[in-house]
Amino acid sequence: MDKEVFDNGGKKAFWHTASHIMAQAVKRLYPDVRLAIGPAIENGFYYDFDTAAPLTNEDLRKIEKEMKKIIKEGHTLEKFTLPREDALALMKDEPYKTELIRELPENEAITFYKQGEFTDLCAGPHLEKVSEVKAFRLMSVTGAYWRGNEKNKMLRRIYGIAFPDREALEVYLTALEEAKKRDHNKLGRELELFTTSEYIGQGLPILMPKGAKIMQILQRFVEDEEEKRGYQLTKTPFMAKSDLYKISGHWDHYREGMFVMGDADGKDGKEVFALRPMTCPFQFQAYLTKTRSYRDLPIRYNETSTLFRNEASGEMHGLIRLRQFTLSEGHIVCTPEQLEEEFRGCIDLAKYMLTAIGLDGDVYYRFSKWDAENKEKYIGSPAQWERVQDAMRVILDRIGIAYREADGEAAFYGPKLDIQIKNVHGKEDTLITIQIDFQLAERFEMEYTDADGQKKFPYIIHRSSVGCYERTLALLIEKFAGAFPAWLAPVQAKILPISEKHADYARRAEETLRANGFRVECDLRNEKIGDKIREAQKQKIPYMLVVGDKEAETETVAARSRKEGELGAVALSDFIDRLKHEVDERQA
Repeated sequence: MDKEVFDNGGKKAFWHTASHIMAQAVKRLYPDVRLAIGPAIENGFYYDFDTAAPLTNEDLRKIEKEMKKIIKEGHTLEKFTLPREDALALMKDEPYKTELIRELPENEAITFYKQGEFTDLCAGPHLEKVSEVKAFRLMSVTGAYWRGNEKNKMLRRIYGIAFPDREALEVYLTALEEAKKRDHNKLGRELELFTTSEYIGQGLPILMPKGAKIMQILQRFVEDEEEKRGYQLTKTPFMAKSDLYKISGHWDHYREGMFVMGDADGKDGKEVFALRPMTCPFQFQAYLTKTRSYRDLPIRYNETSTLFRNEASGEMHGLIRLRQFTLSEGHIVCTPEQLEEEFRGCIDLAKYMLTAIGLDGDVYYRFSKWDAENKEKYIGSPAQWERVQDAMRVILDRIGIAYREADGEAAFYGPKLDIQIKNVHGKEDTLITIQIDFQLAERFEMEYTDADGQKKFPYIIHRSSVGCYERTLALLIEKFAGAFPAWLAPVQAKILPISEKHADYARRAEETLRANGFRVECDLRNEKIGDKIREAQKQKIPYMLVVGDKEAETETVAARSRKEGELGAVALSDFIDRLKHEVDERQA
């Protein structure tokens, strides 16, 4: 396969073939291994194996060596089909394959692919010959539950990558090394932004003072901007009785993702509580405190919400996917006539935030719709869903926003615009979401009196402005490789006295900078100035201010910028003006 074909849709067949080559090598080396599944994925391929003993990195190198032999043998991939009973007979020693076969329709012909002595249950597609796979690398081996269900057996999953030539593989591996350097899980700990504890549990990070400071800066920035745009701040409880979630529909549609306290069915006669996975039904209670007129709308509520979601252990990743997290959450109650303008305002706010924090060039927009083939996941009628989705599409098209459509990604109560982003490893997540809700106002009897005197139900827009703060922090760590712009940096400047006799001036400079609102530290250790500079560089601090005899006499600092290098002797007052401008303009 040439590079052009590979880049234009041929990756799936290429990587799928590589996964079969790997499975063939594993079966040759470890005949008692049982095969599960081996698909192509977004970045390469994997295969799941049921093994008697764990696989190691040394095993991966052995498997790679055997894969090279198979590729040199030049086998052709031969497709054939069998009726159900013959397929079961062929796979009689492969329990995971027979399980999959039994789930297929009884009269359906079962498809297999054969290469040399190796045959696998598979729908394809594949390359014609194994020899087309010129360069590959097995990346890692991890545990994975069969079919992703933690109640099933833990299998061994081997991840790999393959390319049509060695050069493409080397480019990929170099990029991967760069990604590892930027990985927020690594950098965040090295820079003392966050940590974790096995005594606290997965998905429950501890923000260290520097990480907490960045979160505080972001939260204040978001709340101040939202206040300018007419939002009213609320503060609501972290938990509620199950009654609240039953009205909203979360109890029926989201209970597995909630932390429930007490007997979930209430059979013991006690009240059942659950930690909140969202804030919407809580904020709705603020709306319900009095009667509302169309003249009161729109009402915009915002909250910096602490939320709880019972994520599976295998889904947890650093600060990106958590069991407790903080969301820049908001809900707008509006009339149908106000819907488009309010939705536009939400997009404008999201774009403003993305530009300010430097992530605007890294996202794309996804119009997330319901799945008409899986209606039980949603509330509301098909006609309602189509009407509201059409309305959202019209709004998006009028705005001129470029978006992709995705079936089955809507919230259970309405369609949404998701702003998607990838981390350094290529894993995609939602950063910001804006949802149109046409269901919950009626469920909570959130009426308003319209101009015609009639009682009506409003639309509700659920939105975030910068998304989950912890996820945003993770992405910013990776975006800037830990070298945050000055306005976000937990420490904006570090003062480095050359010797102990310069400590008094260093402290005075520190006090002056703090009095002007800057975050500054003073390194008073009895160490060589070169060691102090190297330590400040490792911490990726925007400015280092060296002070000695000359600086103390002239009220200056020898400034060094992380971006620009040596700035020379600068009056302390001039440095303050420089840093203030950089922070006020939120320069990257």
